[in-house]
Amino acid sequence: MVDILLIQPPIADFYLTAKRTIPYGLASIAAAAEQKGLSVAILDALATGKSRVIAPPEAMGDLTAFYGRADQSPFGLFHHYRHYGYSLEHLGQQIKASGAFLVGIASLFTAYSDMALAVARMTKAIQPGCTVVLGGHHPTALPAAVMAEPAVDLVLRGEGEVGLPALAMALKSGGSLSGVPGIVYRNPDGSLHIGEPALCRDPDQLPVPAFGLIRRKFYQRYGQDSIVVTAGRGCPLKCSYCATGAESWMGFRKRSVAAVLRELRAASAGRQVGFVDFEDENLTMDRRWFLELMEGIRDMFGGSLPELRAMNGLFPPTLTEAVVRAMKLTGFKTLNLSLGSADAGQLERFNRPDVRDAFNRALDYAQGEGLSAVGYIIVGSPDQDPLSSVDDLLFLARRRVLAGVSVFYPAPGSADYERCRALGLLPGSFAGMRATALPIDQRTSRTDSVTLLRLGRLLNFIKSLETAGVPIPLPAPVDRRLAPRLDRLQVGLKLLAAFLWDGGIRGLESDGTVYDHRVSAPLCGRFREGLTGG
Repeated sequence: MVDILLIQPPIADFYLTAKRTIPYGLASIAAAAEQKGLSVAILDALATGKSRVIAPPEAMGDLTAFYGRADQSPFGLFHHYRHYGYSLEHLGQQIKASGAFLVGIASLFTAYSDMALAVARMTKAIQPGCTVVLGGHHPTALPAAVMAEPAVDLVLRGEGEVGLPALAMALKSGGSLSGVPGIVYRNPDGSLHIGEPALCRDPDQLPVPAFGLIRRKFYQRYGQDSIVVTAGRGCPLKCSYCATGAESWMGFRKRSVAAVLRELRAASAGRQVGFVDFEDENLTMDRRWFLELMEGIRDMFGGSLPELRAMNGLFPPTLTEAVVRAMKLTGFKTLNLSLGSADAGQLERFNRPDVRDAFNRALDYAQGEGLSAVGYIIVGSPDQDPLSSVDDLLFLARRRVLAGVSVFYPAPGSADYERCRALGLLPGSFAGMRATALPIDQRTSRTDSVTLLRLGRLLNFIKSLETAGVPIPLPAPVDRRLAPRLDRLQVGLKLLAAFLWDGGIRGLESDGTVYDHRVSAPLCGRFREGLTGG
């Protein structure tokens, strides 16, 4: 029996990356609540390998045209829509057993908010006397939409380490909720009281996350622990697609090196740590601070350095030769570089600086240190020319870097979300706002977006051939059926040769049947010409 139960809901989508779902935020909130003498448990619905195929929401049914046939080739994207994690019924049993008077449900992404609301309904059905509160980016940005669900009693906007302990103490004492930071509740007349997002102005004062409440064994890689850290909050840039930039309520706050090292030391005490991901938007913005952090991590782990990664992306202008060398010495193996676009007009629309020269320098530094790199571009945003996105892929094709193709999705709270709403471009449901749903159909059509995703896969296959010393095949047609004995590499070579022959992208079913994917011929033609110079 505990006072507070914090829940990470299941997810329904075409895929899930488990190493990105460690409930770090809930552990941080739990520690802040425990500091007030409250008992807390975390119910992580994603800490299981369980998944099952389910039907996609009705609003996403038209995706069958893009994902409806299984594809065994290296150019395959998605096929089955799945429920990842424990069932709602299992969660209900755990919620009832907890006896918690306060159940906090994380709702981080608007596209997955339907599952958070489903957990809220299950909670109320099985534990009607508890208080159900939702927090995370979605309730912060769209509190009224969340409060439209009767099973949700309250919303906490902003940073839960500030709001949730105050809410729990107010509920225990029977005091007024009006003074709880970030609180949203229903007034007697049915209107909403909507507080400003709670903000921790000095993150150094927060306690170390309650790592002991995370099912760490599930998130291990090769028998070693994985750790998530945020060394700062927010971002100093003002990119139009981002909801956590300098002009957002979050601002930009960097933690001290000492505070970050204290957290890493606590997370790794008595554990074998193999992987640390910094979830910051701009980890290397302050070079002196970053170099001090790298030195501290080397001192801490000595000869047993874990692999380090900054999976949210690194801003290329912040990477000097000394910074990249320090990254190599401290356990980085790959640089995740944020390019955005190589097109000047698109960069202006993104309100983002042109980083091409810095990107090239970063790749040179990475190559000098023996590091691999991934360069990320955004496609499918409002008024974005899909042909310029092909040129972005060709920009990456000419460099020693893998291509990361990110389909634009409208993030509530961002300038581009408001722009999409004004232009009538928002999908009809929150579930349709995820990248896998190809949400924006405008200058870049949905067919264009999925084509760009497949071209990214094709490009990375070519790069894998170059790395392995395998020759690029000559253009050649492909049969409508391939022998089942062919391995994935052989299949890829035959389908790549066919693409170079006529610009078509094909898939392979398990019985060897070759079929044509629905793609944009003009985009494929432009990419093929750019690769071959024809």
